[in-house]
Amino acid sequence: MQVVKRAAGMRMEGGEPTVRTTESTYERVRVMASGNAVVVFTIGGCCMCHVVKQLLFGLGVGPTIVELDRLDKAGRDIHAVLNQLSGGGGKQAVPAVFVGGKFLGGIETVMACHINGTLVPLLKDAGALWL
Repeated sequence: MQVVKRAAGMRMEGGEPTVRTTESTYERVRVMASGNAVVVFTIGGCCMCHVVKQLLFGLGVGPTIVELDRLDKAGRDIHAVLNQLSGGGGKQAVPAVFVGGKFLGGIETVMACHINGTLVPLLKDAGALWL
């Protein structure tokens, strides 16, 4: 497991990553999400984030974990982008799971894919599993 405390490519000013616009935040999320086969955006202490991570670990996947609460302002900006990706409207923005650089969804989508048997093939296609 890789935990990102400061996202690759983030410029630091005064100890805090800077993100200028929503477009650059979207781009940053895209780059981070496509950097590994499975990327999970989380917040420390989130029980649903823990569930998703444990499911992936149990399947033998070593996801990259991006802990948004450790990224200060950039984390808040990324959280806002993830909220938009998840559809907003009261849906929880984290955990946000990307497989093969594509947004899979949150806990409900991941669990539904696991239950209906489509999660493992997705992970295999992304190169996260070698079964």
